[in-house]
Amino acid sequence: MSPLKFGVSQALTRKEDDALLRGAGRYVSDYMPAGTLHAVLLRSPHAHASFRITDTSKAAAMPGVRLILTAADTADIGKLPLMFPIPGVSITAPPYEVLASKEVKHVGDAIAFVVADTVEQAKDAAEAIAVDWQPKPAVIDAVAALKSGAPLVWPDHPGNVAFEKSVGDKDKTDALFKSAARTVTLTIVNQRLVTNYLDTRAVVAEYDEGRDHFTLTVGSQGPHRIRDVVCKMIGISPEKMRVITPDTGGGFGTKLFPFREYPLAAVAAKKLKRPVKWVADRTEHFLGDAQGRDNVTTAELALDAGNKFLALRVETIADMGGYLSAFAPYIPYGGALMLPGVYDFKACSARVRAAFTNTLPVDAYRGAGRPEAAYLIERLVDAAAHDLGVAPDVLRKKNFIKPKQMPYTTPTEKVYDSGEFAAHMARAQEVGDWAGFRKRHADSRKAKKLRGIGLATYIEACGGAGPQLARVNLEADGKIKVVIGSQSTGQGHQTAYAQLVAEHLDVPPEMVTVVQGDTDTIPTGFGTGGSSSIPAGGASVSQAAKKLAENLKKLAAEKLEAGASDLEFSEGKVRIAGTDRAVSFAELASAGDPDQLRTEDAWTPQPTYPNGTHLVEVEIDPDTGVTEIVNYVVVDDFGVTINPLLLEGQVVGGAVQGIGQALMEQTVYDKESGQLMTATLMDYALPRADDSPSFHFETRNVRCATNILGVKGAGEAGTIGAAPAVMNAIVDALWRAYRIRNVDMPATPARVWAAIQDGKRLHTL
Repeated sequence: MSPLKFGVSQALTRKEDDALLRGAGRYVSDYMPAGTLHAVLLRSPHAHASFRITDTSKAAAMPGVRLILTAADTADIGKLPLMFPIPGVSITAPPYEVLASKEVKHVGDAIAFVVADTVEQAKDAAEAIAVDWQPKPAVIDAVAALKSGAPLVWPDHPGNVAFEKSVGDKDKTDALFKSAARTVTLTIVNQRLVTNYLDTRAVVAEYDEGRDHFTLTVGSQGPHRIRDVVCKMIGISPEKMRVITPDTGGGFGTKLFPFREYPLAAVAAKKLKRPVKWVADRTEHFLGDAQGRDNVTTAELALDAGNKFLALRVETIADMGGYLSAFAPYIPYGGALMLPGVYDFKACSARVRAAFTNTLPVDAYRGAGRPEAAYLIERLVDAAAHDLGVAPDVLRKKNFIKPKQMPYTTPTEKVYDSGEFAAHMARAQEVGDWAGFRKRHADSRKAKKLRGIGLATYIEACGGAGPQLARVNLEADGKIKVVIGSQSTGQGHQTAYAQLVAEHLDVPPEMVTVVQGDTDTIPTGFGTGGSSSIPAGGASVSQAAKKLAENLKKLAAEKLEAGASDLEFSEGKVRIAGTDRAVSFAELASAGDPDQLRTEDAWTPQPTYPNGTHLVEVEIDPDTGVTEIVNYVVVDDFGVTINPLLLEGQVVGGAVQGIGQALMEQTVYDKESGQLMTATLMDYALPRADDSPSFHFETRNVRCATNILGVKGAGEAGTIGAAPAVMNAIVDALWRAYRIRNVDMPATPARVWAAIQDGKRLHTL
C-alpha cells in the first residue's frame, strides 16, 4: 500500500469527533418521538427466591400508568437464547425468561415491566406491585457452588455444574509432567468486573399499526443481531422490524447481544400503540447488564533441567452467574485455547468447569477470555522465574516461539501466522531502561519505598468474525458512501474506513460518508466485536473500493479517450497522469452505469494474532500500600497500521481498563445475602485520569500473513497486556522485599498493605 496523503498509515485526526465534542452526538436517550411513554423494570431484591405477584391492580390504577407486564402476559415471548455454544459440547441451558415466572436467580432479576407517562410514575407503580417473596438459600461464588452440599441454583443441574470442557492432550501432558525436572504451581483469581460504558443501555420501541411493523432504536454493537433475535422471540419475520443504532458511547462486548428489555419494549409498544422508551440508570446497569471475567484458575508448569518449558496443565472454574448469557460458555473455552501464549510447549491440557451461582450472568467483556489466558500464563512465567532464581526476561526469551517456527501450531491447535516476540520484548526493555532498574531500585529503598518492574508478552486471537458485507458507492454529488454492517462505539470507523477508501481513490476524508447502524439500509451485518472491524470489515471496504476504482478508471478512460493504465486519482477526480486533463467524480456519476458505481465485497477473514510486550515499573509506599505506576511502555505488533493515532487510542484505552482491573475494580456480592455491594460508582472504583500513567507506545510490526490488508486486530489488545504487566511489577516489588509470591487483583492499597504485613512476619530481606 502506498503512502497516500489520506490513505493507510496516515495519522489523520478523527473526523467524527467534532460533532461529539460540540455536544451534537445523538444517543438513544436523546431520542424522544411524539407520545413517548416510559418503562421501568421491577427487579428482585433477593439473590434466590420463589415468588408470587399477588396484586397489580393498585399499581395499575396509579396516575399515568399505561401497562404492567408480568410473566403471565409474556408467556408467548421466547427465551433469551444461547448464541455461541462450544463446539462438541451439548449444553442444556436453563430457561432465561424475559420476565421471571416463579423464581429469581440473582438480585436484579426482572419480574415486571411497567409503562407510564413518566419515569417517576413508572417507578412509583413498580414499587406498588404486591409480591409474596419466599427467599431460598443462595450461593455466590463459583468455587463454593461446586462444593458438595452447596445450594442448587437450578435443581436439574446437579452440583451447579453448567458444563465441563477439556482442551489439549491430557495423556501427553501428564507424561511430560512425570519426566519434568521441575514443576511450578500457581493459583490466581481473575475477578468479576462490570462493563462501565459512557451511555447505559437503552431502547425506544415504535409500532406502526398500519404496516404491522416495528422500529427499535437501540445502543448496540450491531443492529442486525439484535433484530434477528428479538424478531424470533416475539414471533415475527425480520422484514417486520427495523433496528437503528445511533451514536453509542462504548460497548466492550456487552452491547453486542440482546437483553430482555428489547422484546419487552416492542411488545408494550404494540399493545399501547405508542412509542415506549427504557433507559437504564447507572445502578440498574450494575444490576441488569451482563458482567465479565470471574475465573479461579490453578496452573502447573513443567520444565526440563535447562528451564525449557515442557507442558502446561490448567484447571479453571468459571462463574456463569444465574443464567447462561448469549456468548458466555464460549468465553472460558476460547480463553483456554490461548493458554500457551507465546511459548513453545510440547503439550498442554486444560479443563474448564463452569458453575451456576446466584449472581448476574457473565458474558463477553473486552478481550473475552484472552485477557484471562494471558494473565494466567504471564503470572505463571514470573512465578516460575522467582522460584527458579532466573530473571523473568531470560526465562521468557529461552521459551519464546521463534520466528523461524512460523506458522506455528500450538498444542491447542491455534495457528500463529507471524510474530517476533523476543524482538518486541527487547525493544520494550530498551525503551523502559530495564538495565538501569537496579539503580532506581536502590534509590527507592533509600526513600523507604518498594520498587518493581514487570513484563507481559501476550498474544491473542481475534479479527476472524465475518464475513462482513461492505458496499462502496459513488453518489451523484461525487462523494463516496460506504455502507457496512459493523458498528462504531467509539473506535473511529468514519476515519479508518475513509482512509481505506482513499488508498484506492485518493479522496480526502470529508468526501467519504460511512453509514452504519440501520437494518433497512444495510442488508446484513455481523456487528463489531472480537477486534474484527478492520481485519474483516476494513478488508471488505478496501476490496469494494478497489473494484470501484477499477470501474471509475474504465469510465474515465472513455471520457478522456485515454488508456485506463494512464489514469490516476487525485482528490475527487480522475486525470491523465502528468497532465491537467481530468474528469470529476460527479461527472462520472452522472454519466456512468449505476451498476458500475455500486460495488460490494464480503471478505471472509481468518483469525489474526496481534501480540506485544507491556513493560511496567511501579513504586509502592509500604506504609499505605499505595501503588504508583512510574513507567509504562508498550511495544506491539499489529501488522499493517491503518492510522497510528486511532491505534494508539485503542491501545491506551484498553491498557487503562487493564490497569483498572489490576489496581481497583472488583464486583462484590455479600456471601450471606447475595446482595450486590458494589452497585454504584460510589462503591465500584474506576480508573480516573490521575490513575493513568503517561504511556510510551510504539509498534514493531510484522505483516499478518493471513489477512488481505496485512492487519492484526487491535481493539482488545491493550486490555490483554496491561493487567499481567502491572501485577508482575507489583509482585516483583514485593518479592524483592519480602519474598511475597502472589497477590491477587485488584491490588488495592489495603490488599497490598496486608500482604506487606504478612511478608514482614515471614521474610524481611
